[in-house]
Amino acid sequence: MLLSLLLITLSFREPTTGALHGVQSAGATVLRPFEVGAERIARPFRDTYGYFRGLVHAKRENARLRADLDRVRQQVIQNQNAQQDYKTLLGQLRYIDSPRFPRDYEPVNTRIIARAPSEFDQHVVIAAGSNDGIVLDTPVVTQDGLVGRVTALSGSAAEVTLITDDESAVQARDLRSGAIGLVRHGQGQGQMILDRIGKDADVQSGDVIVTAGTQSKQFPSLFPRGIQVGQVISVGQTDTAPYKAIQIQPYVNFPSLDSVIALVTKKRIPVAP
Repeated sequence: MLLSLLLITLSFREPTTGALHGVQSAGATVLRPFEVGAERIARPFRDTYGYFRGLVHAKRENARLRADLDRVRQQVIQNQNAQQDYKTLLGQLRYIDSPRFPRDYEPVNTRIIARAPSEFDQHVVIAAGSNDGIVLDTPVVTQDGLVGRVTALSGSAAEVTLITDDESAVQARDLRSGAIGLVRHGQGQGQMILDRIGKDADVQSGDVIVTAGTQSKQFPSLFPRGIQVGQVISVGQTDTAPYKAIQIQPYVNFPSLDSVIALVTKKRIPVAP
């Protein structure tokens, strides 16, 4: 340490052309190859450190960008769901405000919260029940047409049997000809027929089928009059069968059903004495 201090002091006091500086220059020249060698030896280690440091930074940046992308993707999905909900609710609102909406009923807009585990079980569960005024046999529709009726009930939920169920039957009529029959489950999965139509009835392919309803106060229909059900896609008959073979395509797309309207009646139900 004393020698270093002495050399530093002499270096400041010695002119740049002095003997000490000459010694320093000579020493630097001698040590230069060692310095270059040390630099070449250290450079790969320095480059390797820089590579791994950059790799760690890149991984952190990649993780941050992935998180940002996930947040943006979730926001896009939420926006798309909100847009779809808006379209669905707007369609339902237009249906409710239209002249064809049955005025004796109060609409309860609700979602489907559960589906049957098997495609052969034509039932769904909606997120509305007796607390919302729904009772057994409450008709359920969408803006597209008839869905079914309530067959089981709790305070906050209800089970709906779809019109595609093999035990379901709806009295319906041909809107053009006025022929009245029963819409029920057909032979194939999801197929529906208009049954009990006589051979002399004028039913043609393309005719619109709606609920027939009834004006009887003693035996009221479960479904309001005039709710569209489906469209006739084929009409046939045989010599031996007493009725026409009429196949219809329902207007409601049951596999993609998401929200529905329960029609709660405004009429007072008479209580038996």
